Amino acid sequence: MLASGKRYHIEVTGLVQGVGFRPFVHRLAARMGLSGWVRNSGDGVEIEVEGEAAQLARFIRALPQHKPPHAVIASLQPRLIPCDFTEGFVIRPSLASPGIHRHLPLDLATCDACRRELFDPGNRRYRYPFINCTDCGPRYSILTGLPYDRANTTMARFALCDQCAQEYHDPENRRFHAEPNACPHCGPVLQYCDQDGVIAAAATKDDALQQAINALRDGRIIAVKGLGGFHLLVDARDEEAVLRLRARKHRRRKPLAIMFPDLAQVAAACEISAGETNLLTSPQAPIVLLQRRKENQAVCAAVAPNQSTLGVMLPYTPLHHLLLDALAFPLVATSGNLSDEPLCKDEAEMVAMLGGIADAYLTHNRPIANRIDDSVLFVSNSKPVMLRTARGYAPLHIELNDVISRPLIATGGQLKNTVALAAGRSLLISPHIGDLSAVAAVRAQHEMAETLCSLYAIQPEAVACDLHPDYQSTRTAEKLALPLVKVQHHEAHARSCMAEHGLRGKALAIIWDGTGYGTDNTIWGGEFLQIDSRGFQRAAHFLPFPLPGGEQTIREPRRAALGVCYTIDGDGCFADSHVIAGNFSTVELKILRQMLASRTNCPITSSVGRLFDAVASLTGLCQVSDFEGEAAMALQHAAAAATVGNTVYPFAISPLDKSGMAVDWRPMLRQIIDATANNEPTDQIAASFHATLAQMAVAVARRTDEKIVILGGGCFQNRLLLEQTSEALQMAGFEVYSPQRQPANDGGLAAGQIMAAIQTIQRE
Repeated sequence: MLASGKRYHIEVTGLVQGVGFRPFVHRLAARMGLSGWVRNSGDGVEIEVEGEAAQLARFIRALPQHKPPHAVIASLQPRLIPCDFTEGFVIRPSLASPGIHRHLPLDLATCDACRRELFDPGNRRYRYPFINCTDCGPRYSILTGLPYDRANTTMARFALCDQCAQEYHDPENRRFHAEPNACPHCGPVLQYCDQDGVIAAAATKDDALQQAINALRDGRIIAVKGLGGFHLLVDARDEEAVLRLRARKHRRRKPLAIMFPDLAQVAAACEISAGETNLLTSPQAPIVLLQRRKENQAVCAAVAPNQSTLGVMLPYTPLHHLLLDALAFPLVATSGNLSDEPLCKDEAEMVAMLGGIADAYLTHNRPIANRIDDSVLFVSNSKPVMLRTARGYAPLHIELNDVISRPLIATGGQLKNTVALAAGRSLLISPHIGDLSAVAAVRAQHEMAETLCSLYAIQPEAVACDLHPDYQSTRTAEKLALPLVKVQHHEAHARSCMAEHGLRGKALAIIWDGTGYGTDNTIWGGEFLQIDSRGFQRAAHFLPFPLPGGEQTIREPRRAALGVCYTIDGDGCFADSHVIAGNFSTVELKILRQMLASRTNCPITSSVGRLFDAVASLTGLCQVSDFEGEAAMALQHAAAAATVGNTVYPFAISPLDKSGMAVDWRPMLRQIIDATANNEPTDQIAASFHATLAQMAVAVARRTDEKIVILGGGCFQNRLLLEQTSEALQMAGFEVYSPQRQPANDGGLAAGQIMAAIQTIQRE
């Protein structure tokens, strides 16, 4: 090394492990004639590099400019250190040190290069279901510890053969330090098992694959072990087979996801934009909600009954590619679980969880360390919007504006549960866990929290949870014997969105959902919160109405309709001529009338979600729901089909005392009731309902002094409502933010609970 040379120590943080960053650095340094080393560290990647000053400057500029495609650099900090005049550049063994600011490596869909090799008869990995490289393959799902090295993955049990080892150590090879690297001689193998989980005769390697292909052609239901758990696969064209899957899975009408063989078949079945195409073909390869083409019958009606959209994905593992290439038709690819239970991830629980559903199993001997479901998104105004944060996107890392004083954990909500951790300037949100109504889901939540705390070597010093006393997530938090911060549900929604967008200061948060426990011990859900660093004030809310039967109303939209009609017409809604009368038997009406009169089991709510249910019932779209959100989805799809301009129904904004303004929806509902009585088109009623909600948002926003408006809560999973409300507010001069990387639904609560807890702790 020349005496005029310099040496830099460079610390790089962000998503720089598991994305080929060290091999990239090695090649870059070697090409520039620089010496030194690179290694994974507890914080990301460390580099020491020595050479001529001009070359070093080029090297440092090239790191962010030419980084690997999946790398995300959060910070790059070079500092001068003394030269040591060593020759050559090497990859050093990883340095283990805990820190939550590390981005966990995320699972990536099969890259184009591996896919070409997979179908190349001359390649030694021809038809090998576990082909991967530094640009693709399993990451988080096989991770057992940090830093991300083979020894800290479930691939540690598979010793590299000579050829794979040569690739692994060759800086010019695409598999240089590809931790899951393997081939048919040294890596995982497939197995085909019968309904009882017994390995079938001659059912290993390619024989196992062929048996699964034959079974799917015959209309059988096959449980296939993928990256983060099992899928249940069946021919999406076969009505009888899909109905059989529904019956066994206890999932009567909720839409099922579809895996198409290729983009051409997707385009034939659905309308697809450039943004949606980019999502489907991205390394994350999520499920994307697409508008289905009415004229196309590529999938049977039972896949998504009465739905105008399909949840679509493309093959994202080599095994998927092999299956879909052979079959050449779309498959239902739904989560391998019973409804409301966590995803099945290994052979030990395979038969117990899926034995009553699957006819056979296609599995393999690469263990899954961390279960993770498929992510679900849609595109709104050319931007991706998250519905379920999971494979390819989670664990999700958000950089905070400030350093927090102590490590925190949050336990999320009851539905669509996630957990979150925070320390330093980092907020980490877990992958989707699910609904905590099942014991198995509660165990999965505990497992997730323990995994993330263990990976990051973090011991939380306080816990945040929902205000609702009966949520399982609240009970979990109470058992942790840590200082406890209870956070109001809708404040958590608001602060989650603020954290994602790095917002400080004041804002008006418009949070509309189905259920959230209020500070007055009633059910909130149509909220306008003025929020700042000191807390929040309830600026306005929708006029409350009763829910006859309490939680039963969530499953029966007709009960929400009755509560609304009772608020408008009182006892008059029980008249035989009333629009609501035909939705109940005489006996039911008698009982419900007594309940409403005595206010027995009739909690009041301001919920916009229940208002959606009420209108869906009044228009005849849905009286009894099979799954959460069914009624609202039906109303959204009806509104999207409207072909004439939308009428804005009348409404009022009434001043109240300490609880702020009330949005009086009764004039709107009176007009909707009249419209249904006059047999006006359902799609037009639904469209006008959406348009009126958007104008209600503007009317309240104009009565506040806020310029920044946040939209959140499960109602804003509705693309039509989100777009119309955002546009109306922007046209009125407001700066509008809504969740994109996190869901607007309760999947975003844990992050918001963390942010609210930070504010509470800072005020103490």
